[in-house]
Amino acid sequence: MRKKQNYFERIEGAPAPVVVEVRRRVRFSEVDPLAIVWHGRYPSYFEEGSEEIGRRCGLSYRDFYEAGLRAPIVKLHIDYFRPLRLAEEFTIRTALIWDTASRLNTEYELVKDDGSIATSGYTVQVFTYASSGEVCMVSPEILQTCRKRWKAGEFNQGR
Repeated sequence: MRKKQNYFERIEGAPAPVVVEVRRRVRFSEVDPLAIVWHGRYPSYFEEGSEEIGRRCGLSYRDFYEAGLRAPIVKLHIDYFRPLRLAEEFTIRTALIWDTASRLNTEYELVKDDGSIATSGYTVQVFTYASSGEVCMVSPEILQTCRKRWKAGEFNQGR
């Protein structure tokens, strides 16, 4: 499925997505012999954006560990449009999308300097208890705290 507008449905009345942007340059170690970014590198670019949102929202991996939680990715989707090339600069645009479940829905765009989309995609992460691996059926406290701050407008509001 190619991205049309948004990957995740927007809930009416919910806060706007939290959006962060990270500037990046393609490194030599990320390209194939044709100097094009190898397709398997794109998830690591998504992860850079995800980590930045986590730090901003109190949902970093350190926060998960301290709360006795994990948030494994259970779904990853990537649409490739235009290749990124060696030494090319681009922006990782990451958006955390509001959801009421015990999960994180995150959308990504890798934007070239001319404004075109090189790649877009999304991940779904579910919260689990570190001790048992069981899925959290109710949103954990750190996610509830994040939502309260989000509703209060503490995060930069994106599109």
